[in-house]
Parts: sequence; C-alpha cells; structure tokens
Amino acid sequence: MATLILVRHGRSTANTSGVLAGRTPGVTLDERGAAQAAALPGRLADVPLVAAVSSPLRRCRETLRPLLDARPGLPLHVEERINECDYGDWSGRKLSELGDDPLMEVVQTHPSAAAFPGGESMRAMQNRAVEAVRDWNARIEAEHGEDACYVMCSHGDIIKSVVADALGLHLDLFQRLHADPCSVTVIRYTRARPFLLRLGDTGEFAGFVPREHAHGDGTAAVGGGAGAP
Repeated sequence: MATLILVRHGRSTANTSGVLAGRTPGVTLDERGAAQAAALPGRLADVPLVAAVSSPLRRCRETLRPLLDARPGLPLHVEERINECDYGDWSGRKLSELGDDPLMEVVQTHPSAAAFPGGESMRAMQNRAVEAVRDWNARIEAEHGEDACYVMCSHGDIIKSVVADALGLHLDLFQRLHADPCSVTVIRYTRARPFLLRLGDTGEFAGFVPREHAHGDGTAAVGGGAGAP
C-alpha cells in the first residue's frame, strides 16, 4: 500500500502567541513558519510524490504552497476529515488559561474520554482522521500503485492520533507522541501492518535541548505546541 508523509503545518501566529487556534479563521504562518514551509521542497526533494492532501485550514495550505510551486502538476486535494480538532469553546483561548480547566487533566491522562464543550471528542477526531488516511491510501494505491508516496499536511493532534493508530496504541497513550511545526512523520502501510519510518523529523536538533515548560512537568502541548525557539 501507499507511503504516507505527514507534515504538520509550519509555526503559526497562534503558536507563538500561546493560543489554541483550533479552527479559528485567519490564523497564518508566522515568519519562521513561512521559512519552514520554504525549506520543505528541499527536504522532500528525493521523494517521488504523486499527490498532496491538505487540511482546509489556511496554515496548512500555506505550508504546502512552496512544495506545490516547486512541483508543477502535483495535484492538491483538500480533505475536511484531517481538519484540526474542533476544540469548541476552547478555541482561541490562551493555553495558559486552559491549564486550570478540569477538562485539561482528562485531555492529558484519559483523552479517549475527552469531549470539548461545543466541539468534538478526541475519539471522534481520531476516527475521522484514520478513516481519511485509509481512504486515501486505497485511492493512491489504485491510481499510482502500491509503491506510491503522497504528502498530507495536517495538525499536531491529528498527526499524533494517526501515528497512535498505526502503532496499535490506545488513544489514551497518544500524548506520549510529539510533532513540532513542519515536522515530517512517515508511515508505510502494508497488507500486514503499518511501519513508522519517521516521527516528528524536523532535521534539526535544537528542539531536543531541555528548556523551561517543554515537557518538564509531563504535560503535552494541546494542539502541538510552537516547537523550538
């Protein structure tokens, strides 16, 4: 079956302001995010991509734009099912404020039971994202063969939930995974099982250096975080 290259969107204006963007309109890449997107064609230069699939949100389409410009003819498809989690009433709020909400403990320790008021549950988020990946795998293989590679640009929690499914992890363990802005995660799907070939690869190592408030207390960044400074 197909090889899926999952790209999280580049760093956004919401990431740098510490806001949980969710599906809030108008969120764009910041200066660093634009630079990350500009570097993406070079990072994927050796990969024979047959298609690009994007979340409908602007920050994902902006991330893929340099890649599409570098590869004329590469088709772009917008897929609603890999849209950001619908955080409902949490959308647009400061993450620092949300830390005291009782729901945050559920999101951190028992995400399969988490449902955002006015939004969706994390189970529903994973189900739709995994369904989209499975459908696209079948479509890509049918149109281009089982050795085809395609790129899908989405969001941190979406990518983590897809990886958890590929690894056979319960959703309650998905907060152990991490995907920085514009990181590349690669899953090769086969008849027997998926193989995780890359996880959150940014090509740089500064993000590994411990820093204040970066997983020090074991808290996962809802939405994915802003990455290395």
